Amino acid sequence: MKNITNLAFTLLIVFQFTSCNSDKKEELKTTKLEKESTAAFVLNDANNSVEWTAYKTTEKVPVKGKFTKVDVTSGGEGNSVKEAINNAEFSIPISSIFTSDSSRDYKIRKFFFGVMENTKLLSGKLVIENDSLGYADITMNGIKEKLPFSYLIKDKKFSMTTKMDVLNWNAKSSLDSLNLICKELHKGLDGISKTWSEVAINISSTF
Repeated sequence: MKNITNLAFTLLIVFQFTSCNSDKKEELKTTKLEKESTAAFVLNDANNSVEWTAYKTTEKVPVKGKFTKVDVTSGGEGNSVKEAINNAEFSIPISSIFTSDSSRDYKIRKFFFGVMENTKLLSGKLVIENDSLGYADITMNGIKEKLPFSYLIKDKKFSMTTKMDVLNWNAKSSLDSLNLICKELHKGLDGISKTWSEVAINISSTF
């Protein structure tokens, strides 16, 4: 009888100890969730748009497209739009490229980005320098380069524009590869096939 009493007492203590631990874990978990949602501006919750314009033919005919997916990998929170943007790190999967032409999308993925080194993702970090200028550290083709941009914040919307020369990321082989597969489509009135290395980029985030 004494042994049964001792066993029951021991089980009661273990149950209480376990219950206390469970409550503690749940309390910590809840606190953590509340902490994650305290920022007034969260880039992951914003409506983010990444649009680009490439150019073909000697007449420089624009070809517009966008990336439909952007992942914020670090930062991206703050008490103002500027704070949320500054030092935010992101990655963009190449698979999310979209130009309203599935054949063109495939060619860009395979014959442009597919020729590059380790470029299933484009990654970068946004840095705000002053009230109108900043730069992005962009990693592409195994190379990280600084890309200056100008920006505007109006109400709860951040908009930035920049021009990227892909040759700064050693992408000549990729450019030649794309131009070869699109040779006829990139011919202008002069009969010359050309794919420009310049790409205009427009990014916006509406909180």
